[in-house]
Amino acid sequence: MNAVASSFSLSSSAAAVPDVIDSLTGIASGDHLDRIRLGREQARTHAQQSYLSLFAPTPPVVGDFDIADRFALAAFVAGLHRHEGVVRFYAAQLAGQGARAGVADAIAAEAARGAAQGPYGSYPAGPLSAEDTAGPAYAVGDAHRELLGERLSAALVHAHLLVFHPRDASPAPLQALLDAGWSSTGIVTLSQLVAFLAFQIRVVTGLQALAQRPATHAA
Repeated sequence: MNAVASSFSLSSSAAAVPDVIDSLTGIASGDHLDRIRLGREQARTHAQQSYLSLFAPTPPVVGDFDIADRFALAAFVAGLHRHEGVVRFYAAQLAGQGARAGVADAIAAEAARGAAQGPYGSYPAGPLSAEDTAGPAYAVGDAHRELLGERLSAALVHAHLLVFHPRDASPAPLQALLDAGWSSTGIVTLSQLVAFLAFQIRVVTGLQALAQRPATHAA
């Protein structure tokens, strides 16, 4: 996540955004999880700055990959990971962006359609081929494609690929994004967002597990 954070310019408004991982985990100042995170203060800071650089960038995003689409994609990815708390957070942020009527429901429906186990895909011929696993391909449903539009629909397909079919990454999916109107810069940001969500969800899940342990066991 440092590569994202390193390009971030912290503004006063962004600085006022509560730490998202703390909020998602229910961490209060001074509790044992707060003390655990304080022991990794640099990692905590980088995680928050990565969130801000993706969802509250300075200067604000104009065109290319707008903030509403970023929150829509984040809600979709969180749905693929089946973390309801993170889904609710990003769905609420999407609603706050004044998303078009029906978009939030369409994103939720598409995440449910795209849910799978994974990872799937094939390795190059060799010893790892024994781990090749066939899995479902994903495409946005006909009922939602027009509402979501070509660019966001293509982004959902690519996000699904990164989450469930990382072994099948190739030039063809990147070309599909370019054909849908994505710029090279937008594609990089899209990929960073998907990677960040995977990281954020793992951290939240781990902290939630730690929250179930007595404070005296936390180091």
